Amino acid sequence: MIYKLGRQPRKFNPAVPHMSSLRSLATSITLPDELNYADGMIPDLGIMLNDTLGDCTYAGYYHALQLWSFHTNKKDGMITEVDNDVLSLYQQACGYNPSDPNTDQGGNEQDVLSYLLNTGAPTGNQQQTRHKLRAFVETDPRIITDLKRGIYECGVVYLGIDVPTNIVPDNAPSPSVWDYVPNQQIEGGHCIIAVGYQKDGSLIISSWGQLYLLTPAFQSHYLDEAYPLCDIDWMDEKGLSLLGMSVKDLEAQMVYLKKEA
Repeated sequence: MIYKLGRQPRKFNPAVPHMSSLRSLATSITLPDELNYADGMIPDLGIMLNDTLGDCTYAGYYHALQLWSFHTNKKDGMITEVDNDVLSLYQQACGYNPSDPNTDQGGNEQDVLSYLLNTGAPTGNQQQTRHKLRAFVETDPRIITDLKRGIYECGVVYLGIDVPTNIVPDNAPSPSVWDYVPNQQIEGGHCIIAVGYQKDGSLIISSWGQLYLLTPAFQSHYLDEAYPLCDIDWMDEKGLSLLGMSVKDLEAQMVYLKKEA
């Protein structure tokens, strides 16, 4: 299996709301001990060009669309957008030019999410529609309870990791469990999405079109940034919203990230 990385270094944009600052708006909740929103989904979700391009920050969002539609699209089930949609988003939002390999520079997660909030991701075989992110917040990746709550209420938490050599699938499958191994070289940054968790705090994640398990030890060494993503169809179907906030309250948190603000 050939892979590429593409997460640029983390930013610290004060306009991105932080989960810790929203606790006064939060409702109390009892989280399930274990959760796996990917249960029942097909095992191969598609690599979405991340074997040849450093587009993980964009592929990650299209994998989120798969999970949301799996739970909300009662008529047709999971929707997988075509690779050309992923490519177009990479071109539009990140300036990638297929005729110039030097423009394959990946993306910054906060910039990507801000673009998805304002402009959205092309969808449909003819890119006739766009899917906009309703809201996103940052959370401390060291606080497992916040990660679990983000997964439970949003279905997806968008993560950024530093990639150690022991998990890279270069000419061989990546191990199904990503665990901490000392003295590993960091190969670069990568975007993944969390779609569930286990009792011990291990996260179930999607990467390169496959599902893996991140141990707490791996998380403590390599998990660098985390963003629960809010999708309106998910909110409507599940009756769940980040921290129990209303759509109006969520949108109010996005005001400084909106282009028109």
